[in-house]
Amino acid sequence: MQELYPPSHSQPDYDTGDRFKPRKRINDPLFLIFFIAQLLGFAALSGISISSWVSNGGLGGGLGKDGAKTGIPVVLNRSALYLLLLITAAAVLLSAIYLMLTRAFTKMIMHITLILTILLNIGICIYYWFTRYYSGAVIFTIIAILSVLSYFGFRDRIPLASLLLQVVFDVAKHHKNVYVVAFTSLLLQAALAVWYLFTVIATYSKWTPGSPSCLSSSCSSSKVAGLVFFETFSFLWTSQVIGNVALATLAGGPFGAWYYFGPRDMGQMPEYVTLSSFWRVSTMSLGSIAFGSLIVTVLEMIRLILNLAQNNANMDGHPVEACLACCAACFVGCIEGLVEYFNRYAYIEIALYGKPYIEAAKDTWHLFRDRGIDALVNDSLVGMTLTWGGYAIGLMSSLFAYLYLRFTAPTFNANGQYTAPMLLYAFLIGLQCSLTLSSAIEAGVSTIFVGLGEDPQVLELRAPALFGLIAMHYPRVVSGVPHH
Repeated sequence: MQELYPPSHSQPDYDTGDRFKPRKRINDPLFLIFFIAQLLGFAALSGISISSWVSNGGLGGGLGKDGAKTGIPVVLNRSALYLLLLITAAAVLLSAIYLMLTRAFTKMIMHITLILTILLNIGICIYYWFTRYYSGAVIFTIIAILSVLSYFGFRDRIPLASLLLQVVFDVAKHHKNVYVVAFTSLLLQAALAVWYLFTVIATYSKWTPGSPSCLSSSCSSSKVAGLVFFETFSFLWTSQVIGNVALATLAGGPFGAWYYFGPRDMGQMPEYVTLSSFWRVSTMSLGSIAFGSLIVTVLEMIRLILNLAQNNANMDGHPVEACLACCAACFVGCIEGLVEYFNRYAYIEIALYGKPYIEAAKDTWHLFRDRGIDALVNDSLVGMTLTWGGYAIGLMSSLFAYLYLRFTAPTFNANGQYTAPMLLYAFLIGLQCSLTLSSAIEAGVSTIFVGLGEDPQVLELRAPALFGLIAMHYPRVVSGVPHH
């Protein structure tokens, strides 16, 4: 497979300025302290609830049909944990295969995912009208119309977006640490997800009135709800931080170093660039990463509360309240997506310069304003392609879980009561695994856009074909951003 950028020893050196030279201070320390405190609180709560759950027979059994011989019937046991581990392993393998297929057939897969996105929006729209879920039907009708109208504009951008994606794949090929960071983040995310699941189960078991583990009068449904709310908040925030630390590590490591120092063969790239980037991000800049992640987490929690209010209103027969809650949840979800997208570029500024979050956010807005959002549509196309791969991996992981439950018939699922939750959780694990791996590639795409916006002439040295296409379609982008 021909590479899209030829390493050359004749390329001139480039002054990196203040990049890769972070200030020797801890940024946003209050958010760093808050993050560590909530993580320690989650660990303490998890230890108390799980130890009580295990002592009352919460774990037992093993792998397959004959594995689950012990354990109380109202909770999952050890064979469920083995199933989750098998699902995670399958999701990792399927995610790696999808990335290889995407590199080999980039344009084809981008066309397919674009068409699938339009069909999905139309399908959801038709389903909501058919089931008389009018609030959701109106919203998805608008989305479906917009997706159809924008199809031809997106289609014309596929050649540039596919070339951009292929360049990033080629950079990752020469920097294996890209996949090391991605897999490490993936394993941490998967472990955190399993830890969260068993903590929530143990919390229900210990503090739900009438449960065998409830040995005091302090048990109540409101206490369970409050503890699960905190556990969910902690899980979402910690998960956000793990993913964003990986993003910043890659931006300030292999991808940023490739853009500003050139390929490793040129001899200008510093040694241990990924490790040094991780050290900067996980110490001096961890508070800034936690700050940005907290904003997204709060929005996500608000959206979850609104979805719960919508479901309650539907159950109580209040369609007006349900419609209002649905619209509010959709609005918050849109804001959450925009903030998450914006934060990705802010984290790259943090990784390259060591800036605090507020300063990085201001500079990111300055970059967007001067470059124009239009060119970033190609970044969105890359994200759309990788996100669809995540959904496909999630569906295949659910199929794997179903086949396991169908043919091994573990005791904990003797009546099929856990089939639906396990399939849902398998889908989420598969989706999370795929998106975590693909986020490594998205980090490279976004880093190139930041470098392109600040110093476009460097890309002309690194990837002339890509620079030529961008100059043809977006001459404003390659003109350079005035530095302040």
